[in-house]
Amino acid sequence: MTDLSTLERDLLAQVRAASDEAALESLRVAALGKKGSVSELLKSLGAMTPEERKEKGPLINGLRDAVQSALAERREVLAAAALTARLAAERLDVTLPVREGPETRGRIHPISQVIDELTAIFADMGFAVAEGPDIETDDYNFTALNFPPGHPAREMHDTFFLQPDRNGERKVLRTHTSPVQIRTMRTKAPPIRVIIPGRTYRHDSDQTHTPMFHQVEGLVIDKAANIANLKWILEEFCKAFFEVDQVKMRFRPSFFPFTEPSAEVDIQCSRRGDEIRFGEGTDWLEILGCGMVHPNVLRNCGLDPDEVQGFAWGMGIDRIAMLKYGMPDLRPYFDADVRWLNHYGFRPLDLPTLAAGLSS
Repeated sequence: MTDLSTLERDLLAQVRAASDEAALESLRVAALGKKGSVSELLKSLGAMTPEERKEKGPLINGLRDAVQSALAERREVLAAAALTARLAAERLDVTLPVREGPETRGRIHPISQVIDELTAIFADMGFAVAEGPDIETDDYNFTALNFPPGHPAREMHDTFFLQPDRNGERKVLRTHTSPVQIRTMRTKAPPIRVIIPGRTYRHDSDQTHTPMFHQVEGLVIDKAANIANLKWILEEFCKAFFEVDQVKMRFRPSFFPFTEPSAEVDIQCSRRGDEIRFGEGTDWLEILGCGMVHPNVLRNCGLDPDEVQGFAWGMGIDRIAMLKYGMPDLRPYFDADVRWLNHYGFRPLDLPTLAAGLSS
């Protein structure tokens, strides 16, 4: 009797002292498992005489019941403590504002956004996107575009020349995206309708000029392409891009070696302090250059100017982004200032479409 009382007292003390469910399970196995101390006592009942079994049976079964009850109670206490600890660790203050996820915290750079807007507008008109390398040969950047060697028009560009290669040729960082027009006309048969967005480089830096900037050019080559088509495309582009119902444009004669006739295009606007609005007012602002592709350029690309003709235009992406979104200086585009990008940037999922709105 004393041994059973001592065993019960020891087992119940160990159960109460169990610190977690794993320790409690070990105690259960040690007491009630196949070879547990209480299980061995239960097995011994079969070898007892009826008198001994009548005397000790209730005591041993009572020990088993007491241990099982203590284990169950302790398991409930430990489970409640574990739940309380987990709730404390995973506590969420619902009075706090929801934290933004990366898909809403990130920002699309205005240049990337405007390129997407340009692509959406011109894709709706049936244009494809063409691309080319930033490092070009003199032929693609100048000669094929009707800039013969020694021509004074080459001085219009402050060019970054690279070191001569083994053949003595000096390649250049392209000064415009027009070399891609040459590459397109030399590899694709008319009809051609492409736009060419990309980086360009010139040795110039101030509030409205940067050494590396972005241009977009358009090229149409067909049998019947004419300047009336050019004017319609540019008017439709300006209305869609600046999101106005109508625009007034004027075409001023100009000179570009690769187009003839050439023109610079102004768009009517109003100026109120630093704010510029299009589609209204009495002021004018130059936004792009354009013209009919020069016959020499067509010949340099293996095309017969008596069979096909075309037109091209070009504008600065950085500049039209400034005009549309009210950014006073080009230089912050390249400063990597997160505060500036948070202010002028666009949410990643705000993809520009003509149906939903370019700058929604």
